[in-house]
Amino acid sequence: SLPAASGLAEMGAHWIHGPSPGNPVFHLATCYGLLGPEAAREENQQVEAGGHPLLPSVTYGSSGRVLSPQALSKARDLFNTLLASTRAFQGAKELPAASVGQYLRVEIAQRIPTLVGVEEETWRLQLAVLAACLKLECCISGTHSMDLVALEPFGEYVSLPGLDCTFPGGYSSLTNRMLWALPEGTVLLNKAVRTIWWRGSFHEEGDDTRDFPVRVECEDGDAFLADHVIITVPLGFLKEHHQDFFQPPLPERKAEAIRRLGFGTNNKIFLEFEQPFWEPQQQLLEVVWEEESPLEEPSADLEANWFKKLIGFVVLQPPEQHGHVLCGFIAGKESEYMETLSDEEVLSTMTNLLRTVTGNPCLPAPRSALRSRWHSAPYTRGSYSYVAVGSSGDDIDVLAQPLPEELEDPRPLQLLFAGEATHRTFYSTTHGALLSGWREAERLNQLFDALSCT
Repeated sequence: SLPAASGLAEMGAHWIHGPSPGNPVFHLATCYGLLGPEAAREENQQVEAGGHPLLPSVTYGSSGRVLSPQALSKARDLFNTLLASTRAFQGAKELPAASVGQYLRVEIAQRIPTLVGVEEETWRLQLAVLAACLKLECCISGTHSMDLVALEPFGEYVSLPGLDCTFPGGYSSLTNRMLWALPEGTVLLNKAVRTIWWRGSFHEEGDDTRDFPVRVECEDGDAFLADHVIITVPLGFLKEHHQDFFQPPLPERKAEAIRRLGFGTNNKIFLEFEQPFWEPQQQLLEVVWEEESPLEEPSADLEANWFKKLIGFVVLQPPEQHGHVLCGFIAGKESEYMETLSDEEVLSTMTNLLRTVTGNPCLPAPRSALRSRWHSAPYTRGSYSYVAVGSSGDDIDVLAQPLPEELEDPRPLQLLFAGEATHRTFYSTTHGALLSGWREAERLNQLFDALSCT
């Protein structure tokens, strides 16, 4: 969470997805008193949102008009039906397609003629809405294209019930409260790790009596010796650096899992306005590019078209805290291209986009812009993981497997692995990341209990 306008900008995690009793992030936030009264309402905890925030919305077309809900509903209902049907292929030996995107396009091609009559304008609009639905799913999955997301394991992901909610004090209010419970000096920041040596025999200087199997070397030259290390670095970092980050290198089975799993980019663009141009009840401004179709290849010209991947803007709530701020979401290669642009270029492009879709060439420009750059960040190299074509949930389990793998090794659990990419059913989420950390802590607890009994 970063200060922005008069409120907070969530550069990373935005919502608690599925705020209900089964969500450990929601449970902690509730215990710490960090949420607003709406999140605590029992009926809100029972809503089945399916990972899609349910917000009062308005949808703009690229022709500069507001699209009627009736014009959108058929296509959206079809997309939601088809997306739900992907869960039926979990565990199937024969698949109609390798990826979620391929499957959806085949089904859309077969069904779109039955959606409408012969009026071409209506037919084209339905296709454009379906294309927008695919972009939204790319943001949710953190991928450039749903063609990259494997169909068979897609249904393993579990969406918890609950009406998605935010932290009034920012997501960092949760981690700050968790840190307060730790002794001062326990957490060291700005200590980037260069190499993790394992299966070694390391000693503190001047003390040969204590033998450590792990040595963590930092970029500033400091080193820490340990019996056990829990590694939570993002999968994007591991993809680029695992060969040198670990010495000796990881076993080939784990290296292959790292290579096969997907890791994409989902960025945010915050725009602050002097006054809102949207209605007070509107909390989501969606954009549909009316010439697009999911049955046609999108343009590869990122310079000319990157902004068309933006799904729209969430209105930060409440305005009394945040001011008049829109938060746009954009995924994939277009998102990564956006990171290479200057602040002025992003602000200018967003101004032109909003003037186009609202049909108001005199719409005042935002007074400031702020965006995330998760792909450029050297220690993340993207946002979160997905199960890519060619991989499976088994690769997630392999990534989560501690090292050394040999059960009879006299020094077990030297390297433990946590983070969202190591949770088979909650990957890409903060609650998945939290549960994975608890899982590895419990592994160590069980080891310590066993050692105390011998």
